[in-house]
Amino acid sequence: MSPSAPPAVRVLLVEDDDLMRRSFALALERYGYAVRAAPDGLTGLELFRDESFDLLVLDVMLPGLDGIGLCRRVRETSLVPVLMMSARGDGLDVVAGLEAGADDYVVKPVDTYVLVARIRSLLRRATYAPLPAPGSATEQERPSEGRTLVFGDLAIDTAGMEVTLAGSPVALTPTELKLLLEFAARPGVVLERHTLLRDVWEYGWDGDSRVVDLCVQRLRRKLGRDRIETVRGFGYKLRR
Repeated sequence: MSPSAPPAVRVLLVEDDDLMRRSFALALERYGYAVRAAPDGLTGLELFRDESFDLLVLDVMLPGLDGIGLCRRVRETSLVPVLMMSARGDGLDVVAGLEAGADDYVVKPVDTYVLVARIRSLLRRATYAPLPAPGSATEQERPSEGRTLVFGDLAIDTAGMEVTLAGSPVALTPTELKLLLEFAARPGVVLERHTLLRDVWEYGWDGDSRVVDLCVQRLRRKLGRDRIETVRGFGYKLRR
């Protein structure tokens, strides 16, 4: 790495299958990521507490402390992006992982390019920057960017990427924040699930809408259940 090159993105990979762990780690390193790998949840938790990571990739089925429990422990102190890997894409693992605070998931077996694409998407959310402030040439596209948006006791600083509720700061994961910004940019407008999958998770039409529903549930727990309204058969909207 040259002196001017940015530091590599640090990824913590927790996977109990030796072959998969080595394969994923080597693949991610080929894409330029700095990978630390752990074979079980407790070792992964120790690494997470001892070192700094930009993103976590957690298998659901782990010995000792499973991936869901590990995700919950991580969320007690950190908003770092978390990608879960599940061998049962239509099972309870996905729901449990997302409820525990994961940002997204992939189903094993997973191709390397799919895994890297999901990681890149998560990292873009984690480094999300608002569009130009009011008065700029492109501000007409998203007139709500670059200022503090107020909805009752909810305030969203779109420049500082900070959210407060009744004056108290609200800790949101990058995915939760980007989802809230999508709602806040169009208050009172119904946003369909496939639109949110495209704009927040960068999925196409074949994306799993459960990630939207469960992230909305997490936002409601943090902001109040009546803040985001369900429009049955269509999607969700932020109440003005």
